[in-house]
Amino acid sequence: MTRALMVMGTGSDVGKSVVAAGLCRIFHRVGIDVAPFKAQNMSLNSFVTSDGGEMGRAQVLQAEACGLPPHVDMNPILLKPEADNCSQVVVHGKVWGKYDGRNYFARRDKLFRFVQESYEHLARDHALIVIEGARQGYRELAGCRAGGRTGIAGCRHRPRRRFCPGDRYAGSAFFE
Repeated sequence: MTRALMVMGTGSDVGKSVVAAGLCRIFHRVGIDVAPFKAQNMSLNSFVTSDGGEMGRAQVLQAEACGLPPHVDMNPILLKPEADNCSQVVVHGKVWGKYDGRNYFARRDKLFRFVQESYEHLARDHALIVIEGARQGYRELAGCRAGGRTGIAGCRHRPRRRFCPGDRYAGSAFFE
């Protein structure tokens, strides 16, 4: 059974991506077959994989830290903002459409299936998954405990270990 470690955060720009990459590198160096995962990322700066799919650059850094080639399963949903109220939605590396918030969330059940599929692909092939959660880790954790669907790979895959980096000026941090 694949194990998972989740890196959540108290807000944006608190170091989740860097902490996740560092953990990936540490685990890789000690011989653990590790892969990164972030269900959904919002970024204008994407990376094009060797098979032509788009994914977030932070997950590319994390893949490199794991000694792996980047793959769209590591970041199955990429949101590329186009205006204040809409984004281009990239699913499994390919453009899926352009949606405002309301229309995007109306499709969340289908999108959630894509996320689960990607996580399961990685879990089949690796011993450890380092999951980078969304910017509000406390809310994600509460959502999992309440059985809600969140930006992570779903509560069904909720890791037993979670680390939440924080900005000392904006919040605290914890390891559970």
